[in-house]
Amino acid sequence: MTSPTALCAGRVAVVTGAGRGLGRAHALALAAEGAKVVVNDLGVDLDGSGAGTGPAQQVVEEIRASGGEAVAHSGDIATTEGAASLVAAALDSFGRLDTLVNNAGFLRDRMLVNLDEDDWDAVMRVHLKGHFLPLKHAAAHWRAEARAGRLPEARVINTSSGAGLSGSVGQGNYSAAKAGIVGLTLVAAAEMGRYGVQVNAIAPAARTRMTEQTFAESMAAPGDGGFDAMAPENVSPLVVWLGSAASAGVTGRVFEAEAGRITVMEGWRPGPTVDKGARWSPAEAGAAAAELLAASETPQPVYGAR
Repeated sequence: MTSPTALCAGRVAVVTGAGRGLGRAHALALAAEGAKVVVNDLGVDLDGSGAGTGPAQQVVEEIRASGGEAVAHSGDIATTEGAASLVAAALDSFGRLDTLVNNAGFLRDRMLVNLDEDDWDAVMRVHLKGHFLPLKHAAAHWRAEARAGRLPEARVINTSSGAGLSGSVGQGNYSAAKAGIVGLTLVAAAEMGRYGVQVNAIAPAARTRMTEQTFAESMAAPGDGGFDAMAPENVSPLVVWLGSAASAGVTGRVFEAEAGRITVMEGWRPGPTVDKGARWSPAEAGAAAAELLAASETPQPVYGAR
């Protein structure tokens, strides 16, 4: 059933990793606000192994049962072929593409000394390359539209994490990938603005297959029927708004979304500084750095630090 606000009426949205968890919640929320949705999911296990079309098709059926329009896509968006076919699925099925939500991912957690090269590469591939390729192909379409005189109101929402903003013990590969997504978001926002494309990122905290095991206690649903702070559906309203025309003028920003809280994140920017006007000696540089650190804000603790 479409919401009375129909914030995304007439828009076509693509959501990657939409068979479960946050992606599923985003797809359903976008459809409820009137969007036609391409539901992408490989149907893999938590560590990225296996595959199946069931999760994506199930979400499509949920959307259709509520009166919405959706199609499933089971291509691997971390390949050029899969990412190109994802954009093509939106254009072939619905004739346009307005919103891309990059969400797909999985975990292979290890402490750094135990982290295999394959586990590093696999997580980088699905999270970082799996953001880059759909963004590249969607951006190429929107640039062509703009050059043809049809300036889009296009939106991209990337998915980072608190692990990417502050680090997370035992998640060197995941944290590095999620930090890279923030950098990619900033570059894409700067490059694509002239073509009518806005690019933002969210750093959500919610109960998903990736978090309910790693942070089991904090992610548990309340037993008393109270507000479920970690429900993935709590994050989706912000994603819907960022993916709509109503978010005009918002680009290159990162938002934390958790429970009932939305936070605009303010990233790296100059803090205390000193300029000698000449080269420092090592001892002088050390003394100056110590004074600057004493005058600076204390960084947030690394997630999972003990």
